[in-house]
Amino acid sequence: MPRIALFPGSFDPITLGHVNIVERAVPLFDEIILAVGENSEKHYLFPLAQRMQWMRETFAHHPSIRVVSYTGLTVDFARSQGAHFLLRGLRNPADFEFEKAIAQANREMEPSLETVFLLTSARWAFISSSIVRDVIKNGGDYTRFVPESVRVART
Repeated sequence: MPRIALFPGSFDPITLGHVNIVERAVPLFDEIILAVGENSEKHYLFPLAQRMQWMRETFAHHPSIRVVSYTGLTVDFARSQGAHFLLRGLRNPADFEFEKAIAQANREMEPSLETVFLLTSARWAFISSSIVRDVIKNGGDYTRFVPESVRVART
């Protein structure tokens, strides 16, 4: 059975912290599905198509990475994609507490779905999409926090 991991998120925008997690996960899985969530209740700074394009460009050199969008429960989408692993990045203890609760609920709903946590490298652990959005909204230099695909598109 292939080791397929689903890395769900809004990626609004993708950051170097996300890139760090994905690059380090590539050797662990046969395929990684970057699942860009679309929630009608949430207000995104960047449209879905733009977020997906940034991710495709960022990981174009990895044939084992696929970028898709989804709505609904992550466990249902993981099941539909044949994924048995959820990939999550942890920056700090608060992330762990939040992600642990979600992982336990997901496991209750889908016992065959295992959550794999990777610690974000210290260099990128302070970065979050919400911080990057705030820097962008206020005209600051966000370029040191995002991959080249986002830097090129935003300049």
